[in-house]
Amino acid sequence: MTTKLNLATKPFSNRSLPWVVTTVVVVVSLVCLVFIVRATGRANTQAAAVQKDINDLKQQELNLRKQADAIKNSLTTEQLQTLAAAHTLVDRKHFSWSRLFADLESALPGTVRVKRIAVRGVTTRGDGTVADLELTVVAKTPATVTEMIAEMDRGGVFHAELRSQTLSRGRGETGAEYELAVIYRPRAGSAAQAVAAISPVADDMARGGVR
Repeated sequence: MTTKLNLATKPFSNRSLPWVVTTVVVVVSLVCLVFIVRATGRANTQAAAVQKDINDLKQQELNLRKQADAIKNSLTTEQLQTLAAAHTLVDRKHFSWSRLFADLESALPGTVRVKRIAVRGVTTRGDGTVADLELTVVAKTPATVTEMIAEMDRGGVFHAELRSQTLSRGRGETGAEYELAVIYRPRAGSAAQAVAAISPVADDMARGGVR
């Protein structure tokens, strides 16, 4: 004899399952909410601490500026000139002629001869040194100088601008002299390598003169 189950009159139901699922979802949501609240609290605490440090640093900077201004205002004109000269001496102490000659040797083509270099100013920016130079070179054609300036700019160590051009008047010399305004930013490197690379430029400078 086969037993027939009429689901229409006696449907199957499990009333506890929805409550279990709902309870699990609520518990998980509460746990996540607790973690979110704690993480937000820690983040806010850290942000407040960082902002406090920033405010303290700004206040210290303001106090130092006030002290520097007070000291500067208390100095006489002669003392200010002496202080500026001292800063210039410190900046020039960081300037390396060996490094300059080595970098010039790498940047200048073999057909261009250095005749004169004049250092107009040296400043220290961060850990690096920036020098304002006047550079006079001798070349046979203007195209050579134009290509040299472009190559110097691409190298990133020198930024050169042409100021003037005059015909060479020395005995047996051909071409022209070109005066350049140059911004020099040396890269960090080995001093021994710089000294080893300066001989060709140094020879030219010895013949043409350095100021």
